[in-house]
Amino acid sequence: MNVTTERVLVTGGVRSGKSRYAEDLLDRHGPALYVTPGYPADPATDPVGAARVGAHQARRPSGWRTAETLDLADALTSADAPVLVDCLGVWLTRVLDGWQAWEQPRPQWQARFDAEVDRLVAAVASSPQRLVLVTNEVGWGVVPAYPAGRIFADCLGHLNQRVGRVVDRVVLLVAGRALELP
Repeated sequence: MNVTTERVLVTGGVRSGKSRYAEDLLDRHGPALYVTPGYPADPATDPVGAARVGAHQARRPSGWRTAETLDLADALTSADAPVLVDCLGVWLTRVLDGWQAWEQPRPQWQARFDAEVDRLVAAVASSPQRLVLVTNEVGWGVVPAYPAGRIFADCLGHLNQRVGRVVDRVVLLVAGRALELP
């Protein structure tokens, strides 16, 4: 395996150290593209979220570019440098929000979701760039009590499995410790 074209999925719980670990996988002295599908955090209405975004931004080397987009597949296929995507769980939330899927019967949006996942997985599998993708690990606790929680856990679990099949390595972060998964 050529480390310059390696594809890595970094997963784990919230605040497990995923983002920092993923950033450290890329060359801090070379160019990179940091792709974020997150909502902009307004310091006036969400000071905690804004502080988290600010901390992520402050850690990025000056040679790294940032792209804020929901079109992850296009960002991956057009990238001319190593790519870090942070994170697939946020992407999923924004996509389902945009479709208003939380309130609709699943058959109304399932085919669209499958097509988006197919497109993203194909872009990951065919990228000539080094890729590091961050995601959340869900489903280790109780089944969510609310439909939106079940939709999120089901869809993210499906997405993580699909991406996990086409990457070279999967790394699980627990309490800041990385575990390489076979």
